[in-house]
Amino acid sequence: MQEACGVFGIYAQDEDIARLTFFALFALQHRGQESAGIATTDGKNIQVYARMGLVSQVFTEDTLSKLTGHIAIGHNRYSTRGSSHSCNVQPIIVGKDSDTLAIAHNGNITNAEALYKELADKGYAFRTSTDTEVIANLILSSPEKKWLDRIRYAMRRLQGAYSMVIMTKDTLYGIRDPLGVRPLCLGTIGNGHYVLASESCALDHIGASFLREVKPGEIVSITESGIDSYQEETDKKSLCIFEYIYFSRPDSTINGRLLYAARQAMGAGLAEEHPVDADLVIGVPDSATAAGFGYANKSGIPPGEGLIKNRYMGRTFIEPDQRIRDLGVQLKFNPLQSLLKDKRVVLVDDSIVRGTTTPKVIKLLRKGGAREIHMRVCAPPIRYPCFFGVDMATRWELIAYQKTIPEIRDFIDADSLGYLSIDGLIKAVALPKEIFCLACFTGEYPVPVQLEMDKLALETSITDGVVPVEQL
Repeated sequence: MQEACGVFGIYAQDEDIARLTFFALFALQHRGQESAGIATTDGKNIQVYARMGLVSQVFTEDTLSKLTGHIAIGHNRYSTRGSSHSCNVQPIIVGKDSDTLAIAHNGNITNAEALYKELADKGYAFRTSTDTEVIANLILSSPEKKWLDRIRYAMRRLQGAYSMVIMTKDTLYGIRDPLGVRPLCLGTIGNGHYVLASESCALDHIGASFLREVKPGEIVSITESGIDSYQEETDKKSLCIFEYIYFSRPDSTINGRLLYAARQAMGAGLAEEHPVDADLVIGVPDSATAAGFGYANKSGIPPGEGLIKNRYMGRTFIEPDQRIRDLGVQLKFNPLQSLLKDKRVVLVDDSIVRGTTTPKVIKLLRKGGAREIHMRVCAPPIRYPCFFGVDMATRWELIAYQKTIPEIRDFIDADSLGYLSIDGLIKAVALPKEIFCLACFTGEYPVPVQLEMDKLALETSITDGVVPVEQL
């Protein structure tokens, strides 16, 4: 499972904004590894440099030195809507002359197809296959004159999830959808300057101070005069629960809750709900390391590093041959046989989606000498797909939709299997249940979607990765 994108923005007159954006994107690399880009403006011109690859592969000292100005926005991409091609890298620049903006977006617009058809009929040109360009052209199509009013116009037409940063020649905007599905935070840096980021860990890496989160439905406007805010009406919140389970870094804070502590609490909850006699607790690195410690602390079973992760398994431009590719998960993990031999192991992971990786990890542990393997999962069974910016399987591919828990246990070859309950998950997060989107567990989406589109996706060719959804 992958999350779609990380965004960053900075307004600072006396800072090396390109370099700061580079390091912020480096901190947000986990949110997207397909492409990276930075756009800047000096008040007169907007320029952008964006390419396929990791942040460290895309930028050099030479490219950063040419990205000058006092406003910058940056983006790491993992594609959900719009395929993985160089034409879809962000930020993108749309418009001309004084009617120009640069935009970087995290999320998924569920009515993008209808808006695309409407805008195309009006003569707006599209050079990408992303919903981000739909947002940009929707803003440009507004009858309003001021940028703030044009953004408000677009927000009232958009459905779905979006946390985004927008840059004009003199203003930086941070926008979060009324449901607040994806996170966005505001910080300060230097002498009264401001930054925006998908996660607070990006602020820590560049020496910025966390100020607050951008509220659901809020538009933050940053100029040389300071910061202003406009709040669109919102009647409910639906923050994606997987930001706490998996997507965000454990050193980030969302809604005042450090994610490392939340994940430890998830592991403790698993120990309470699914105890077992065992000799060793292993959290699948790195996403379930904290949860593994939480399970160990609550159960009294010693924690251990039974799996060593290759920390350099990120994107590479060197394609492995078939023999190496067939090794699969062995490229990522190596079992510690001396630690595992004849042990009864509790294996803690963040989630099971398709059920393709978990059996391979369990097989590795058995090959390493584990006598018993008891699987414990921080996320409740995932039975429904996501339409709000997560690259998750179709409903018909989700193993928990196809099989019962005992059948999943047999399929992954575990001696026992326990999922954290929804109530246990909410207890671990320690925030009201009403503020979260739990649709992938319950099928209760914050906005209506057409689940039969999943079936259609199996029977017809859905081009460019776009999954249609019902229009409101």
